[in-house]
Amino acid sequence: MDLNGVVAVVLALLTCAPWRIYSQERLLVPMTLVRNASALGAFCLDGSLPAYHLHRGFGAGTDNWLLQFEGGGWCNDIASCLERAETRRGSTRLMTKLEVFSGILGNNASLNPDFYNWNRVKLRYCDGASFAGDAVFDNGTSLLYFRGQKIWEAIILDLLPKGLGHARKALLSGCSAGGLASFLHCNNFTNYLPENAIVKCLSDAGFFLDERDISLNYTMRSFYKDLVSLQGVEQNLEKNCTSSLKLPYLCFFPQYALKYITAPFFILNSAYDVFQFHHILVPPSADLNGHWNHCKLNPEACDEYQMETLQGFRRDMLMALRVFYRYSRRGGMFINSCFAHCQSESQDTWFGVDSPRIHNKTIAEAVGDWYFSRMVTEEIDCAYPCDSTCHNLIP
Repeated sequence: MDLNGVVAVVLALLTCAPWRIYSQERLLVPMTLVRNASALGAFCLDGSLPAYHLHRGFGAGTDNWLLQFEGGGWCNDIASCLERAETRRGSTRLMTKLEVFSGILGNNASLNPDFYNWNRVKLRYCDGASFAGDAVFDNGTSLLYFRGQKIWEAIILDLLPKGLGHARKALLSGCSAGGLASFLHCNNFTNYLPENAIVKCLSDAGFFLDERDISLNYTMRSFYKDLVSLQGVEQNLEKNCTSSLKLPYLCFFPQYALKYITAPFFILNSAYDVFQFHHILVPPSADLNGHWNHCKLNPEACDEYQMETLQGFRRDMLMALRVFYRYSRRGGMFINSCFAHCQSESQDTWFGVDSPRIHNKTIAEAVGDWYFSRMVTEEIDCAYPCDSTCHNLIP
């Protein structure tokens, strides 16, 4: 074989190599700073400008929009918020300026069949309160901006003249703390869009339960109470919800706010969500001696009591969703039994040959069927360990 023949073979192998295929599909989207945000008082924790990443739609998707809230936990006291302000979770100055768009944000029809040609936006998270706070801390030495609500408004106002204002279809989504933001902002999102637009919302791994931990303390409730107070969140919570509860801050929990959401909503969550397992059900403060350490690292190492505790958590999640499941005619669900957290942004869990399934339906297919009203989609998995399609974060 001559040299040209060798080169041809090498090029063919490189073209077919898996890493080559992946690199061709890897979509990097640049950051857009919201230059007018300062006029609205919209700042990240450290005072930097908020930002988003926009990849334009094309063809039949030109007038359709998908907005995805970034996740990344919260901060509920001055010390943790000061620490957060010096990381990418509190400053756009420290964020990556290019973001990989995959899963629900991907632009490949074979990997994201229903939303690949939409305008897809990732809203960067830098406030620490699921885009819901409105306060400032200034003691003369330290300055923190708790302006998540303003950030949300500033980004929307920046996108409206770029085409969002005449959207025909729209989906507000988010993962983890961003999934919680979808619950908090769904109603408000519909107000910005044309009356004849089809507007729906989705939460991925954002259905955080108001649940006692293994020591019978409401650890997450206490955390959210401090967060809502510190960051001035209560004023931005659903008014019908806060007026109906003795403890208005509880409306930060989706299970209390859900019934007041008027737009069609889809809940994607694992019944054994790893974050909730490690921080709500068995937080470090409830397991000082580390009895749960092995179980946390590997569900197969859980003893009988621990497994029953996990099954109880699943039952409580399904109970909290019972009314939504039975009576929401326009709602959708995909509650699987994987030890996972966030399944819409990763290609391997969103839509692939070996993606997680319930009744042989992938997450992408379930969400698409629901959004486009192809069929009712309320999928609930059997209890662990029955699902062999899971991509578990822990073995």
